[in-house]
Amino acid sequence: MKARAAFALAAGLWLAALARDGAEAWVAATDLPPLAVETGAEVLARDGRALRVWTVADGRWRLATEPGLVDPLYLAMLTAFEDRRFADHPGVDWRALLRAGWQAVAAGRVVSGGSTLTMQVARLLEDSGTGQWRGKLRQVRVALALERRLSKAQILSLYLHLAPFGGNVEGVRAASLAWFGREPARLTPAQAALLAALPQSPTLRRPDRAPAAAAAGRDRVLARALEAGLIDRDTHDAARAEPLPAARRPFPRLAPHLAERLRAAAPGQGRIVTTLDADLQARLESLASEAVARAGERLQVALIVADHRSGHILASVGSAAYDNDARQGFVDMTQAVRSPGSTLKPLVYALAFDQGLAHPETLIEDRPTAFGRYAPQNFDRQFRGTLRVKEALRLSLNVPVVALAEALGPERLMQGLRRAGVRAVLPGNGVPGLAVALGGVGVSLEHLAGLYAALARGGVARPLSALPDAAGAEEGERLVSGVAAWQVGDILAGLAPPDASAPGRVAWKTGTSYGHRDAWALGWDGQHVVGVWMGRADGTPVPGAFGGELAAPVMFAAFARLGPQRAALPPPPPAALLVDNARLPQPLQRFRPRGALTGPGLATAPEIAFPPDGAEVALDGAPLLARIRGGQGPFTWLADGVPLAVGDPGREVHLPVPAGAGAVTLSVIDAAGQAARVRVTLAP
Repeated sequence: MKARAAFALAAGLWLAALARDGAEAWVAATDLPPLAVETGAEVLARDGRALRVWTVADGRWRLATEPGLVDPLYLAMLTAFEDRRFADHPGVDWRALLRAGWQAVAAGRVVSGGSTLTMQVARLLEDSGTGQWRGKLRQVRVALALERRLSKAQILSLYLHLAPFGGNVEGVRAASLAWFGREPARLTPAQAALLAALPQSPTLRRPDRAPAAAAAGRDRVLARALEAGLIDRDTHDAARAEPLPAARRPFPRLAPHLAERLRAAAPGQGRIVTTLDADLQARLESLASEAVARAGERLQVALIVADHRSGHILASVGSAAYDNDARQGFVDMTQAVRSPGSTLKPLVYALAFDQGLAHPETLIEDRPTAFGRYAPQNFDRQFRGTLRVKEALRLSLNVPVVALAEALGPERLMQGLRRAGVRAVLPGNGVPGLAVALGGVGVSLEHLAGLYAALARGGVARPLSALPDAAGAEEGERLVSGVAAWQVGDILAGLAPPDASAPGRVAWKTGTSYGHRDAWALGWDGQHVVGVWMGRADGTPVPGAFGGELAAPVMFAAFARLGPQRAALPPPPPAALLVDNARLPQPLQRFRPRGALTGPGLATAPEIAFPPDGAEVALDGAPLLARIRGGQGPFTWLADGVPLAVGDPGREVHLPVPAGAGAVTLSVIDAAGQAARVRVTLAP
């Protein structure tokens, strides 16, 4: 009876088609179901691969795709197996329907199906049944109407989204990720054949539950592909021998903290493309797990890698395990505000170089010193006496950097942090003090990495971003001169790495916050900046934790996972003063803290009388006229830390215009080491 009914239906439809006028009106009056298909939100890597995906509202995995993003062999196998005349028929393949009905009558059972891909789309859109003639007739009507309103590519796209592949998996992209762990753009012949076969019986052919049935279905598709000339005999035989997937794979869940944050910021956006490198992200998430595997159960780690030239974030690891409750893995430690310890010292030195207060070869004192009521000590409670500034930075000594910070002023440090895009949080929102130089402020790993990226970029600050349209959208703000930024990088590149490799490839600095709560390591090469934080997410101390011992090895391991071909650190800028201490301008040979006694005369501090601070000076090709009052000659003049005149005895001087001009910091240092500075704009 069923076979006769199938034949009768096919014949009836054929006769109905002959009544063209009536059929056209019947099709035109079809009320189509909604054609918009809901797909799950997804965050993608820069090459389009999924980092993180979500289900649709009813819990089904269904992901957006298009025919152009699917392996052509799969599409060819699909049409060869399901609908050979898909490109030509009007939605219903009358010949196939008639043949299916005739075969059913002759054999007494269903031998072949007559449904086209368009009819299957019609069924999937409405979830209409296939066993009742009314449901079949409805599929025919909707299929004919779909063909009149949509292109073949649009109909195929609907199938690629709605076809069932077992369980709560729908659509070829979700199926490819679930069964093979890969995007469907490139599939093996065996994989393509299995995906073509599964929708016919998605429950009975699930390879994890019914491998024999799955293999039989796949092999039928391969046989049809061989017959159609889509593959050769060797490919057919090799595909039949390929193992079936034994279980569903988990859907991508890379960069979960960042993905959740981006999705929350754009709730209506279905696809968010990022600047992340999926392979690097996976390698660094593995590194994060390794870094805490042998540590206490509460130790946590966060990493960030960015291309400092573009501002693109390439990898962001918020914790070692997103769902580890003991380590509070759900907390994104790239965003958490923590004390940076000594990692702000490079900024202090860069500003001091930029302001003409010091040079890497300048001598500075590391002795017990009280700055008012503040008397900092070094981490090891020892003092080194007189040493060069570059040595003070490499040794991360506290007294020298606080002396420089006092000369700069704490507010200048805070301004520098703001220009670098760092949101610095003062304890109790109080007034900044000299302790800022030693980490007495709260910052996040992402912002701290942005500060180091500014130094790596030649002193130009630009926010880091994981969104391609946001990263590098701004030209950036000058934080320090290119010379000052290079000087700091050159000093930090002289530190010996913990992995016993030769120094010079990475400029790096570590930090440890008060009470061993935070261990930091940040560094850069010619292209990348890497930041690492380690500690406990709840802020409790980690006894014995030091940035150099805990975080630095992880940072260098992250650099190693960038690959062997990395950009070298830049050479010195042409304006860099590469001399030893004896050949420095006299005021730069030794740093004297503000208010230091210099002998008889005790001249008043110098003051730049012209040009005034904030002035715009039109030079019209002439040198810059500068005047000074107070101070003790001779005087040294600098622009952005580059000497313009050394040992000039006069209080009025004509200075050469700095290369490039524009906004510059003009500084003067007198014979007693006292300095004054103004910020002016020069128009040549």
